Amino acid sequence: MARVPPGPVDRAAGLSTLFPPRWRVRNPSDKFAKLGRVLAAGGPEEAYLALVSHWDNAESVVLGAGPRETRSWSSTSWPSLGGVTEQVLWLDLVGYLPDDILTKLDRAAMAYSLETRVPFLDRQVLTLAWRLPMASKLDGGVTKRVLRTVLHRHVPAALVDRPKMGFGVPVGQWLRGPLRPWAEELLARERLQRQGVLDPDPVRAAWELHRSGRGDLGYALWDVLMLQSWLERWMPGHG
Repeated sequence: MARVPPGPVDRAAGLSTLFPPRWRVRNPSDKFAKLGRVLAAGGPEEAYLALVSHWDNAESVVLGAGPRETRSWSSTSWPSLGGVTEQVLWLDLVGYLPDDILTKLDRAAMAYSLETRVPFLDRQVLTLAWRLPMASKLDGGVTKRVLRTVLHRHVPAALVDRPKMGFGVPVGQWLRGPLRPWAEELLARERLQRQGVLDPDPVRAAWELHRSGRGDLGYALWDVLMLQSWLERWMPGHG
């Protein structure tokens, strides 16, 4: 699966437009690559780590970096819960939510002076939800069973049971298209060597694989590009 370029995957997924909306696949090449990483994992813990990192070996990208010591990456510190599903829920609660989703929400809202709320993270709601048996949350492939049952009393089922719609953007396509000159400049080997922050070899290898169309590393490269853009703006001597 890792050797299949994104183009054929996206074209094959295009046939899903012939089927009902709930069967259609969004960002197919990205999901295909994620599935490949999960199948290659040696166990649930390794599979989770493969999904929460854009780089398989992020330490190798940063010069002089040591091992990651965040809670998500220290599997020996994970609590022993009722099963893999509960463990992943806990990891999302202490890592993915505060470090990713909630951070993005707060930055986007505050940029336009908006006050946002997350009612499902109310302490009492969260405590009740955590104590519920897993069958009331995940039942026969149906997620959020209790919440759906409540919503069905007040909202048409067609609104509750429709496919989840994310906010993903085609970063990979943009980097091969209109953003390619910008990315080429920030990922130039000479610039990376002069800065002395990132190892040019893995970065350049990822960029060449992506721009050739043989792989889809848009999100991994976007991480690097954000750092490069920040260095250029706030540390001119490193740009």
